[in-house]
Amino acid sequence: MALATDYDGTAAFGGRLAPATAEALRRLKASGRRAFLVTGRALDELRSVCSELDLFDRVVAENGAVLYRPASGEIETLAEPSPSRLVALLRARHVAPLSVGRSILATRVPHQVTVLEAIRSLGLGLEIVFNKGAVMVLPSGVNKASGLAAALAECGLSPLNVVAVGDAENDHAFIKACGCAVAVANAIPSLKAEADLTTVGDHGVGLAELIDRLSQGDLADLPLRRHGVALCQGADGAVPADPRRVYMLAGTSGSGKSTLAGGLLERLMQAGYQFCVVDPEGDYEHVEGALVIGEPNTPPSTARVIEALERPDRSVVVNLLGLPHDDRPGFFAALLPALLKLRGSSARPHWLVIDEAHHLLPPERPGGAGAFPSGFGGLLLITVHPESVARPVVAGVDTLIVAGRDPRRTSGAF
Repeated sequence: MALATDYDGTAAFGGRLAPATAEALRRLKASGRRAFLVTGRALDELRSVCSELDLFDRVVAENGAVLYRPASGEIETLAEPSPSRLVALLRARHVAPLSVGRSILATRVPHQVTVLEAIRSLGLGLEIVFNKGAVMVLPSGVNKASGLAAALAECGLSPLNVVAVGDAENDHAFIKACGCAVAVANAIPSLKAEADLTTVGDHGVGLAELIDRLSQGDLADLPLRRHGVALCQGADGAVPADPRRVYMLAGTSGSGKSTLAGGLLERLMQAGYQFCVVDPEGDYEHVEGALVIGEPNTPPSTARVIEALERPDRSVVVNLLGLPHDDRPGFFAALLPALLKLRGSSARPHWLVIDEAHHLLPPERPGGAGAFPSGFGGLLLITVHPESVARPVVAGVDTLIVAGRDPRRTSGAF
């Protein structure tokens, strides 16, 4: 997973990054994980107090209005500049301090009342954001979440694969948007209440603590509290679709397997997960919002599938109807390593759904091919014949879901 951290009050104490915190960020970078700094500070001000910005893949400054690329030194403004007439009016009303960034206007409490009155009098569509004692004015819709989304998109990362950590009011938006929300020990109570985890240490000590937990296992031990999706309804209630687990959906023809899987795909898409469906018989070509690659007369290509999945916001259905029936397992055997490589580098697609698993992953594949790496999750195998799926694959199944009128017979075959 990647890390997105606030600066003041989270990574920094008294405006400075402690040496131990910087060293923890270096360890994170050395592990191959990416780091993003998300701050309300203006970029020039930030650079004057922090000389280690090269530890971050991207810096989102001015509360989401500015994107900085440390490796190249490029700066991109993501929002309109502050209206000059608002700046003039606030200065005329003796609002001080008043700093003007590329887009942000910033002052301190109790000037929020004067700022709000000025915005209203000018009829401007601006928003006021608080950060403890700081008062920030930004264009509507611009916040840390929007700025981080822009940074992640150009790095090919999904917010669901990001651990976000903060301490104050303006951190709510971006930690809620990420897969795991963390509050440092000194965070405000409302942020702690929203977080999946609160660190024991405060400020940079808490950040270093979080980095060490990330390095040990990407926080896989935490429950999916905010981004959970139901796979189906069982006798004892909803069965959660945990992207860390492997599921098999088995049942006779006409038992509703495709309907159940289609409902899951819809819920996954609504929750922001990316999926790839391998569809030998064209049952999923109408999944709303997914890109279908392959047609009855045009076989898919591995290159096109991977290219499409490089966009985190795009899910794919791989239609195999254009391939002769006996060639489909061979195509899947060539596609799977490419999907595993993409998952290894980007943690996507979050879900891999394999229909007709008994055909694509048969026992006779040489050397037990088709087995997935240890710890591989987010896998749904759909089959009429669970007994005909390669044993190394079946051995990795965590949960069996049986559809149809004869569940004992189907589960017995498993």
